[in-house]
Formats: sequence, C-alpha cells, structure tokens
Amino acid sequence: METSIFIRLTPRIHLDMNAKVKLKDIAQVIAPEQLLPSLLHMDIYQIKPEDQQIVIIEAMTIVKMILHQWPEVDIQFVGPSETIIDTAPPVKKSVFPLFLFVWCLLFTGAALTIMNFHEDVSMQAVHVKLYEIITGKKKEHPLILQIPYSIGLGVGMILFFNHLFKKKFNEEPSPLEVEIFKYQQDLNQYVVLNEYKESRKNSGYRS
Repeated sequence: METSIFIRLTPRIHLDMNAKVKLKDIAQVIAPEQLLPSLLHMDIYQIKPEDQQIVIIEAMTIVKMILHQWPEVDIQFVGPSETIIDTAPPVKKSVFPLFLFVWCLLFTGAALTIMNFHEDVSMQAVHVKLYEIITGKKKEHPLILQIPYSIGLGVGMILFFNHLFKKKFNEEPSPLEVEIFKYQQDLNQYVVLNEYKESRKNSGYRS
C-alpha cells in the first residue's frame, strides 16, 4: 500500500541569517509515525548571507528531496505552494516618545479630516436647522444635538474598528485588519513573482 504524506506550507516565516531550515520550520506535516520524525527534521535549505533578506522555498524542491529518500511515497500539498522566509532582523519596539509623537500626529490629522468634512457638508447649519425643526426655535449652537453627535461619532469609530486600545470587543476582524491581511497577501504574491523573475534572469533563462 502506498504511503501518503500531507504537507501544508506556512506562507511566511522569519528565521535568522545562516539558519538551517528544516521541514518542521516551514510546514505542517501529516505522515505515518515511522516517517514523521525524519521528515520533520529533514534539512531543506541553509540560509546564506548572499540570499539577502528573502528566501523562497518551493513545494517542488521539497518533493524532490523527499522522493530522493523515500521514492515510494505519495506526497500531497495542501494550501500555498511556497514559503517565504524573511531573514530581516526583527524591528525593535518603539520607545514611548516616538509612540506619543506618532499618536499625536495621527490624532491631529484625523481631527482635521473630520472637521474639514463637516465644514464641507455644512454640518453646523444642519444641526441648527434640525434644532429649529424640533423645537421651533433657532439657536446658533444647539449643544443638545452637537454633544451627543460628537460622542456618537467617537463611539461609532471605536465599534467600526472593533478596538479600544488593546481590547477587542468580539472575534470578528475589523476592516483595518482585513485590509492589512489583503495587503500582506498581495505583498507575498509580489515577492514570490519578483524572486522568480530575478532567479530566471540570474540563471540566463530566455523565453
């Protein structure tokens, strides 16, 4: 009976420069118990300084290496067909003054954006008109409408982004998290295609 091996590559991981890449570092593996330890500790690649920051391990490379040792096995891949290894040193945590500066910058920019939007749509005039319709009196600064509206605007943004500092209200991803996820997928795809292009160029390939 043919032995089956199921492999799911991790889309992107971080390893140190000069690290020895083993299959367990880049993939989840399901295999018979007698093969699993050898598979997990199989050496796949040795990261070298000339690899620079990005290394791509393809599924076909892993297939060749496994079949070289166990030619009778049936290998099936689930999920992505390559793993991106990032060897860049981890970014140091930002210091508090830098965090405070960025926070103030973003807060000021967001506040100006909201104020300019309200000025463009004449929100002040809308509140005055609404107050006049409801009470029959005209008031230049209807705070009874403006204060709840301002509070509601802030609460609405918190609920929309599903975050208050580090607290998350539910398991549903926020629109920002979805956009970051889509951006990371596009970035991974670009890195893979660009590395393929560079490798073909360096090998002198001609279509």
